Amino acid sequence: MTGQERRRKHSPAVYRRRRIVLLLAIIAIAGSVWLLIAQPWQSWGVETEATSDANVPASQAAASDLPAPVSSAAASPTATAQPTSDASAATPDATPVVTPCVESAITVVPVTDQSSYTADENPQFSITLTNDGETDCSLNVGTSTQKFEVSSGSDVWWRSTDCQSEPSDMVVMLAAGQTVSSAAPLEWDRTRSSVGTCDDETRPRAAGAGATYHLSVEIGGIPSFETASFQLY
Repeated sequence: MTGQERRRKHSPAVYRRRRIVLLLAIIAIAGSVWLLIAQPWQSWGVETEATSDANVPASQAAASDLPAPVSSAAASPTATAQPTSDASAATPDATPVVTPCVESAITVVPVTDQSSYTADENPQFSITLTNDGETDCSLNVGTSTQKFEVSSGSDVWWRSTDCQSEPSDMVVMLAAGQTVSSAAPLEWDRTRSSVGTCDDETRPRAAGAGATYHLSVEIGGIPSFETASFQLY
């Protein structure tokens, strides 16, 4: 017998098993290489977080970005100021507190609608105020804090507070650099005022013929630095 004949011949089934084993080994090696390169487990945590955020109602998510409402102790007679902890004071999103305006930062100016008035015209007075400071501030600009005064030399002819009725408060926020004016002017009837003569129709009238008068004003406890002069005819 020849050498080839002495070799043992394997059956076809053996060859098939060897091919299957080799194929499985190749698949296992390829799978391991793909896992090392792709690393799909890194995206699992991201997907979980995205899913949890998607379950939050849209209204609640938007509300978390809204600024906190400003509370006012003056709105409630029983309200008391609460101390602020260092932690809350350091919070970047904390709502800043608007401080009251100081006199040095506010400019108050008296305004007349004309520089002179004929005998049948009554002067109309207004107030203009400007926040010249670098920060916003709050000020009570209600009628309870507004004062108009007309004088001629050292003689005070008329005060708006002598016969004022139903004064009211109105606290507003003045932005830095902002200027505001009276919503409506106040008319002077050209008579001398006093607390006891508010309903007296015979009060003395101010002299005309080109006489000069001066208007000074005050608002929020802050007086005007200069007066506005005008003439009556």
